[in-house]
Amino acid sequence: MTTTPGAKTPFVEKAFHVSWDQFHRDARALAWRLNGSAPFTGVVAITRGGLVPAAIVARELDMRIIDTFCVASYVAESVRSEVRVLKNVSPELGRTEGEGLLVVDDLVDTGATIMVVRALLPKAHVATVYAKPLGRPLVDTFITEVSQDTWIYFPWDLGLSFQAPIAGSERG
Repeated sequence: MTTTPGAKTPFVEKAFHVSWDQFHRDARALAWRLNGSAPFTGVVAITRGGLVPAAIVARELDMRIIDTFCVASYVAESVRSEVRVLKNVSPELGRTEGEGLLVVDDLVDTGATIMVVRALLPKAHVATVYAKPLGRPLVDTFITEVSQDTWIYFPWDLGLSFQAPIAGSERG
């Protein structure tokens, strides 16, 4: 991903717009794939992107223990910085180095966030809905791979707006 100086949105060769319906289907597919894995004692959502898929996966797998691992890796909308841990998992969940935990995020991009998670919870099972090639080897389970130069626009990043009818656009 590249950004133009002072720009708020990234300049990328490819964009992948994900609707709420598509994201829900993909998160349920992740739960289906995880259903055959070892039983999990709890879910850890990597915030903020992992909150929605973690809720869907927890519902589908009938899991009630849900925690968050809060990180910041962007200083602006599209400008990456070093990963900062803002909140770790609760001590009782983290005491086993993540054994039995399912860590969920929306996307693994470069893998920087997952590397921090793996250092703190090396025995956890890490799952993402989407994976890019640089980060893919760091996750145990994912659903869809996208190219490294693709920027994913998640439904919570988008707003609905009016689209003029095609037939009416020719009129002045």
